[in-house]
Amino acid sequence: MQGKALYRARMMLKPLRIMMVGDLVLDEPDADRFFDNARSVLGEADVLIGHVEVPHTRRGVESVGDVPAPASAPENLRALRHAGFHLASLAGNHAHDRGAEGIADTIATLREHGIASAGAGANLAEARKPAIIERHGRRIALLSYNCVGPKEGWAGPTRAGVAHLRVISHYEPAGANPGGPPEAFTFATPDTLEAMQADIEAAKKSADIVIVSIHKGIVHTPAKLAMYERPVARAAVDAGADIVFGHHPHILRGVEVFKGKPVYHGLGNFVTVTRALAIEGNDSPTRKAWAIKRREIFGFEPLADYPLYPFHPEARNAMIAVCDVSPDGQITPGFIPCWMPPSCAPQPLGDDDKGREVAGYIAAIIERAGLTASFAWKDGRVIFS
Repeated sequence: MQGKALYRARMMLKPLRIMMVGDLVLDEPDADRFFDNARSVLGEADVLIGHVEVPHTRRGVESVGDVPAPASAPENLRALRHAGFHLASLAGNHAHDRGAEGIADTIATLREHGIASAGAGANLAEARKPAIIERHGRRIALLSYNCVGPKEGWAGPTRAGVAHLRVISHYEPAGANPGGPPEAFTFATPDTLEAMQADIEAAKKSADIVIVSIHKGIVHTPAKLAMYERPVARAAVDAGADIVFGHHPHILRGVEVFKGKPVYHGLGNFVTVTRALAIEGNDSPTRKAWAIKRREIFGFEPLADYPLYPFHPEARNAMIAVCDVSPDGQITPGFIPCWMPPSCAPQPLGDDDKGREVAGYIAAIIERAGLTASFAWKDGRVIFS
């Protein structure tokens, strides 16, 4: 009898559409305008999630340990409410750039706009706590972790910061060439990996769908996945995650399905508008020096007609991850290709020439990264097959 009752209850559930986007940097006034091209598509989501990259505050002092991003105005977060966002991940390398006050103000402002957040807090317990919302009779939990540092921004028992996975890097010469080009070995420490898995297992007990957001990867580098990335994502799935999505590189990464669960290794940029990485007119010596150095390190030149988008030219390829959940809990993953025009308002694409071009780019980086995933167009978007 219990089985029949459960079956009938599931049949009464409505289908659920979950959408996720990558990095959100709202450093410009009138931030609403950058969502205008995508507003109607985003409005189809029952649950909409994005990663808020920088603190939104007028308090605090710039942190140390990395090149700090400038804080954005708190009122810019209104644009997320107007675009329909419900959840925000915060565990990233810039969340602590204005210290505890910046974290507190960002969380509080998101809450004022009806957006729950995960991944940062006044202490480690808060940072590891899932954000949970209810939609169509289901409880959806979001957990958020940072793999890329800086360690000064990691939360502690009594220290504000982000939930984190500590990733160790070890370098060996490639061949018999001491001092030559190194081969990098990276892995998450067992204690932090097990802590993440414990959080997922706990969330799974009270939520129907657990989504894990991971700040990971090598910035401004097309296709390549660091050694630690797939094991970390797979560890999340092994612990019970239903969907895993990544961000941080500011350029798309590949996708795969592991044990029936979708893994989006990097959603790239969505609305990511900033002048902080420009060389001309940059009033911060530290940020200007990094803007110059990163072009040398990563070998790209930002496009001159994209003054608010100082990223790799290939970062104009973008996506909205879409996961449809059926009444019986089956997840059909896919994505909507997007293109970043000079206006920096992401443009969702359909099954047309430009949409197929961006989807082809994603297929190419999947192959280059050594992943195995295939997809096909259905109803104007791409579905994993």
